[in-house]
Amino acid sequence: MDVSTGVTIITGAASGMGAATARLLTERGTKVLMADVQDERGKALARELGADATYQHTDVTQEADVSSLIDLAIDRWGALDGIFNNAGIIGATGPIDLIPAEEWDLTVTMLLRSVFLGVKHAARVMKPLERGAIVNTSSIAALRGGIGPHPYAAAKAAIAALTRNAAAELGYYGIRVNAIAPGRIATPMVAATWAGGPDDLDGAYRAILPESPLKNRAGQASDIAEAAAWLLSEASGYVSGQMIVVDGGLIAGSPPATKPLKNAYTDRGVFLREGNERGAPSAAV
Repeated sequence: MDVSTGVTIITGAASGMGAATARLLTERGTKVLMADVQDERGKALARELGADATYQHTDVTQEADVSSLIDLAIDRWGALDGIFNNAGIIGATGPIDLIPAEEWDLTVTMLLRSVFLGVKHAARVMKPLERGAIVNTSSIAALRGGIGPHPYAAAKAAIAALTRNAAAELGYYGIRVNAIAPGRIATPMVAATWAGGPDDLDGAYRAILPESPLKNRAGQASDIAEAAAWLLSEASGYVSGQMIVVDGGLIAGSPPATKPLKNAYTDRGVFLREGNERGAPSAAV
């Protein structure tokens, strides 16, 4: 996508990572169609961003809404270069033996069906053009247990698999499909559970900072926006079927930066060999 002329759809665009991505892309010359159900926030952001941004009320679990969203981009700007399937919720929480099946279904529908519909209808208009970039929001909860609620983690893992499968099919048509796996990011959704409410982003940042693997640095919505912008652009033109982890190194094994990594192997010591023998072999010296 040429960022000076491209057209991108962002779902979940009224706040958090979606809003940050909308701001970044419009600053770089992209025309952005923002989708959400938070109408007041979405309309206010569209007014702030100006003529290159449009807001559309969209229930991303409903196929008719998603199909209409894609068609609106074509009708307004004559093209669709990229889509960021970002809308999401935390959904059902609690021990697995206490989660109501209905709440499981609602969570998976919101998180996974929405991405499927976004990929499906973006592909519908991108395939004839033989170009396009699709980016889906997964999570580090897809990669390690104990990070997110059960239905959330399951859906986010499914998004990672769907991303790879869609990339395998759509590469023939010149369409790239990738995903982003955010770590803990100071967004309204995190603020609602970690701080004083969804608008307390400073509180969210302070709350997650001690958990961050990077000293004096926690994750922000702008970090995800930069990753999404790269994956949507021609700068990543030969990248497809990948999931980019944006978590400061958490999944890689980095501990919180409140204290340095220290274990039996981090201090300088003896060379350890077979049979508990110690010292480097003489041939290697």
